[in-house]
Amino acid sequence: MATPIMPIMPMTAALRQLAAGDFSVLAQRFGQAGFDVALPAPGIVTIIARQRMAGAARASVLVSVGVHGDETGPIDMLAQLLDALSLQPSSLAVDLMVCVGNIDAIAAARRFIDADLNRMFNARRAALAYAAEAARADVIMDATAGFFAAAGAAAAAVRWHLDLHTAIRPSLYPTFAVVPELIADAPKAALVGWLGAAAIGAIIMNRQSAGTYSYYSAEQHGAAAATVELGQVGALGQNDLSLFADAGSALDALLRGAHAGARGQPHVFRVAQEIIKHSDDFSMAFGRDTRNFTALPAGAVIATDGATIYRVGHAEELVVFPNPDVRVGLRAGLMVVRA
Repeated sequence: MATPIMPIMPMTAALRQLAAGDFSVLAQRFGQAGFDVALPAPGIVTIIARQRMAGAARASVLVSVGVHGDETGPIDMLAQLLDALSLQPSSLAVDLMVCVGNIDAIAAARRFIDADLNRMFNARRAALAYAAEAARADVIMDATAGFFAAAGAAAAAVRWHLDLHTAIRPSLYPTFAVVPELIADAPKAALVGWLGAAAIGAIIMNRQSAGTYSYYSAEQHGAAAATVELGQVGALGQNDLSLFADAGSALDALLRGAHAGARGQPHVFRVAQEIIKHSDDFSMAFGRDTRNFTALPAGAVIATDGATIYRVGHAEELVVFPNPDVRVGLRAGLMVVRA
């Protein structure tokens, strides 16, 4: 039987605007409803309730999409969610920042322009200091710092950051998240609960930043942050949004201050080792069709890099994000073990 072909729907105005980082309509709707709306940089909007200035406690939630320009599913999903929410602006129960990461790469239908933006959220950029993405990361970090500063310095301030992605390759867990291990216990538990509500199948607790946006917001601003992988890359406007329904429902509930019931308990892993590409001689010991979370036995070769040989050091390790095509000096994969 032939596989049914999903019809390609016309791209909505809301999707076109979000993909371009155009928040003019959203800003107008929330502004007219009495929110303080700011556009600190292209592709970034903050929507803050004026009641906060009178001392009302509201969580500060940052949602980012398009950090990689070819990961369009979360943009599709978020465009629908924000459009619906902006038609009921009083339903927004948090202070919100939305960031469309790499606008130029989205427009070009490319992963990045010069270099991977999600490796730029630290000061260690070396030869990539003048990449277009380095300048964009600086703009995003400035806006992020300003947004979370508005939450105040109190330890009780609630800060969230959900950086929504899709994976390059298939995965044994179609949805999974990478969570910085340094997050404090209480907000980390709340974040894990939300990930369960979003039907995220696996969580990787990570001790190393690798320059990612979510690690930056956790380390520098105390946010309960996660890089959330929601399936695979697809063309803008042609994603099967049913695959994003659980995450979309959980995010909508979070923004509206509603409770989203858990859909399951994610499997938890921790990072056993990072695979760093040190030279152009680097090669993985398995094919490009290898899925995320593929298990390798003790002693198995993971990769070779000149005289360096990466091997499995535990009874079993699972490979995540294997990518031999990264630039020299960057992470080419993670090996994880069950926590």
